[in-house]
Amino acid sequence: MRMAVAGLFAGMALGFAGFFGGFGAFLLVAALGAVGFVVGRFLDGDLDPEDLFRRRDDRHG
Repeated sequence: MRMAVAGLFAGMALGFAGFFGGFGAFLLVAALGAVGFVVGRFLDGDLDPEDLFRRRDDRHG
C-alpha cells in the first residue's frame, strides 16, 4: 500500500473519530495509530529496537 493511501485512511479515521467521538476520541485514535505505525515499522524490519532504547551518548563507530 502506498504511503499516500495509508495517510488518506489515517486522516479519514481521525476525521470520523473527531466528528462522532469528540476530541478525546480523536486523541485516542491518533495515539493508537502512532503505536500501530511503530509496531508496523518494527515488523517490516525498518526499525531496530535498539534505536528506541539507546541513550544519546552511546555512539557506535
